Amino acid sequence: MKSAGCSSGEARAPPSPRRPQASLTGNPARGRLPGRASGRRSRTGAAFPPISTLDAFRSCVEEPGGRRGRSVGRGCGAPSGRAQRRRGWRTRSCSAWPRSAAATAPWWTETSSTCGGATWTMHLMEGELPTSMSGSCGACINGKLYVFGGYDDKGYSNRLYFVNLRARDGTYVWEKITSFEGQPPTPRDKLSCWVYEDRLIYFGGYGCRRHNELQDCFDVHDASWEEQIFWGWHNDVHVFDTKTQNWLQPEIKGGVPPQPRAAHTCAVLGNKGYIFGGRVLQTRMNDLHYLNLDTWTWSGRIPINGENPKHRSWHTLTAIADDTLFLFGGLSADNTPLSDGWIHNVITNCWKQLTHLPKTKPRLWHTACLGKENEVMVFGGSKDDLLSLDTGHCNDLLIFQTQPYSLLRSCLDCIGKNAIILESQISLLPPKLLQQVLKKITFWTAANHREEQRAQKEEKEKKCQWISSD
Repeated sequence: MKSAGCSSGEARAPPSPRRPQASLTGNPARGRLPGRASGRRSRTGAAFPPISTLDAFRSCVEEPGGRRGRSVGRGCGAPSGRAQRRRGWRTRSCSAWPRSAAATAPWWTETSSTCGGATWTMHLMEGELPTSMSGSCGACINGKLYVFGGYDDKGYSNRLYFVNLRARDGTYVWEKITSFEGQPPTPRDKLSCWVYEDRLIYFGGYGCRRHNELQDCFDVHDASWEEQIFWGWHNDVHVFDTKTQNWLQPEIKGGVPPQPRAAHTCAVLGNKGYIFGGRVLQTRMNDLHYLNLDTWTWSGRIPINGENPKHRSWHTLTAIADDTLFLFGGLSADNTPLSDGWIHNVITNCWKQLTHLPKTKPRLWHTACLGKENEVMVFGGSKDDLLSLDTGHCNDLLIFQTQPYSLLRSCLDCIGKNAIILESQISLLPPKLLQQVLKKITFWTAANHREEQRAQKEEKEKKCQWISSD
């Protein structure tokens, strides 16, 4: 399932009774979902006894009742204060990084299930659950998560489901939307979605149409002549109004529409829905367009001043300010997983590449969203070229800081890193502030402990190598 503003997969071969259900472009197996993040809720919100490094660490890694449990999260570890800031950018990951890299890069690892104070929890779902799909498109409006389309063993889907994520009783019940007016999009996956004024606005994707449904908005990839079914790429626009439960296809009133595509990405700035890149046939693109969501006019390809990002698909585009977009990752035209990040200013029409990002953390077919302090949080996806290799999906969280943190956040981090020095003064803090400080102490204590463990392990491995070579 793909979140709004995130890319999805590339073309996958359609099922046909006349031939095996194999991918024409070598795409991965259908219906495979990203692995579920490991880790359990930490007890950082509870009142602490007198503060000590050991107490804070134990509260993070021990299960209730005092039994030593598995460490929350994967590969807990963070360089203790060694990360450098350059141009206000850094990334953090919930998985372990080499000590040497962490000491020199402008990013660092955050570990445990409480990255930045957030906590992973798992909820059981009830109701009409969507089938296991790949390439679905997900978006949230007013606390409800809507999931449209996708691909499973039965083929392409144009079903729409939703679940209320703000249920007061903690129960999450899926509902399939069957009572609606209008005509939904034809079955497809790897499409994108803009959220604007309580409406879901879908664009593009790869899917199938019958002969009598063929239009200029569809580039044919393959066809089953006996069944009169065609597969290919779309560039049509469909709208679902979540208030009236109506589907409609707006009349595009002007401008040059983008070429049909799938595995592209989208983002909304004001009343403009932007798209970037994607794939059609054997071509990946790096063009940028926007659709005015009030007048339904296309911009045409936006001329760029200066350097462009590489052609790509399976990437993400995230709005980080009123006039700024953040592009990350994807799969290049030569099938190379990408780890580059770019900033686009829609006023100057310039792309600027970020030069101090880790090169060993490529991501494609991932999701991204904006945090409360303007961090871009990237989760899931794959580090491999899924067209030829798939060693498993990622479940670590990469966090890109797009602006300096607030003074409160900076102070909390400083106290958390220096809890031993400030131990006698921390208990004097107001109760509400004390709870925030205790969470930070727990996090940084666990992170530093893991860093020490990793350093000891590396030192032991080096010693063993020296002995064996001698």
